[in-house]
Amino acid sequence: MFLKNYRTVIFVGAIIAAALILLSYNLRYDTGTSVLKKIVMEAAEPVQKMFSASVEAVENAWRRYIHLVGLEEENRKLNKTINALQEELNLYKEGNLEAQRLKKLLSLQDTYPHRFFAARVIGKELSMISKTLWIDKGEKDGLMSGMPVLVSPGLLGRLTDISWHSSKVLLLVDENSNVDVLIQRTRVQGIAHGAGSRGCVLKYVPKIQDVRVGDVVVTSGLSNIFPKGLLVGKVSYVNRVDAGLFSKIYLAPFADLASVEEVMVLAAGQQEPKQREKKEE
Repeated sequence: MFLKNYRTVIFVGAIIAAALILLSYNLRYDTGTSVLKKIVMEAAEPVQKMFSASVEAVENAWRRYIHLVGLEEENRKLNKTINALQEELNLYKEGNLEAQRLKKLLSLQDTYPHRFFAARVIGKELSMISKTLWIDKGEKDGLMSGMPVLVSPGLLGRLTDISWHSSKVLLLVDENSNVDVLIQRTRVQGIAHGAGSRGCVLKYVPKIQDVRVGDVVVTSGLSNIFPKGLLVGKVSYVNRVDAGLFSKIYLAPFADLASVEEVMVLAAGQQEPKQREKKEE
């Protein structure tokens, strides 16, 4: 019991002695920072470093977030600019293609000495039973039923129904279409009858006549509707074997019926409206 108490006294005494020694050392060598303070600072250094690293990580994350937000906004603006430029480029391409098509159409005026009316296609009916178009010109613009309708490089059809500001075009391939034509090479005549998806059938050509695949077919000028020499198409098929007096001949029209957007209406074989009015008076 006495030994245990003695040990306690010794332990407490040692602590007091150590404290006195440290105090005496600090008083004797006052360098501005006590040993005890240094010990505390050394112990706190890892914690301070960890805290500083955490703060720095948070600051870096925040800066990255702000940077990403800025990049997102910049990217949005760039995408908007790109879309606007693409739309502008597309409009330029469309305008350029339209100018090329119109230039080809206008070149027809140098080929045929007739009055022309330029028009846009506003509707199509390319069903099994009807092959027609609607254009944005009509009676108020001087158009009349029967006028030929052309595209580059050839005949497309003729006007049938006319309203004040629009007109219906009966295409060459419609089964109600018949055009007096001739083979350009041999001058053999016939009638181009609409055959739908097969193009046109060249009717009433005797088997003895010289007709070959690839022959160019033009209007003969026998009717008062189509002037002579309008390009119609090329012979795509000839059959002289079947029974009958006439060859079975198919034509492929020059006009691209599916992609036509603008047309030229030819005032050939028709009285001009003003001249007609004068005669009626």
